[in-house]
Amino acid sequence: MSVLVHINGYPGAGKLTLARRLTDAIGGRLVDNHSVYNLALALTEMKSEPYYETLRAMRELAFQRVLELPAETPVVATNAHMTDSGWGNENWDAWTDLARQRGSRLLVVVLDCQADELDRRIASPGRAASRKLTDPKLFNGARSGRVLIDRDGDATLRFDTTDLAPEATFERVLAFVEAERRGAAGG
Repeated sequence: MSVLVHINGYPGAGKLTLARRLTDAIGGRLVDNHSVYNLALALTEMKSEPYYETLRAMRELAFQRVLELPAETPVVATNAHMTDSGWGNENWDAWTDLARQRGSRLLVVVLDCQADELDRRIASPGRAASRKLTDPKLFNGARSGRVLIDRDGDATLRFDTTDLAPEATFERVLAFVEAERRGAAGG
């Protein structure tokens, strides 16, 4: 059975670093939130109606391409969605529906991280080159108690990356994904 690994975490938690490594390790395809959001951010005012229209259109195109992949091709997705966000819940539901349409096992990985460490990571050099958030003041999700979405998965792994090196995060998630793939193949 194929898998769709949905990685959700605050900006700076290590989603893209992890997703790139994981995608390579499992021979999958990556749809990271930046590839979907960058066009909307470049051409529209954030959180305006044209912004959401652009996001929906980009998501629809990405989903069409995912559905054209061989069923056994793993897909890894990244997002930063909170339970109190209408858009976050809409997008989460769309990814869940995509997994079901593909007949994929939905593996949810949630990366928590302490607010001070997120601030340090968000401000680190190199994020701007990737068109990522670089001002910690623009995101206070962890500090304000906003909760990351983690529902609807066939299996869920949630852990804190505050004190973990990227390699340790990767190893933990790869072990989870491999165990779930083995379990699905055997059962």
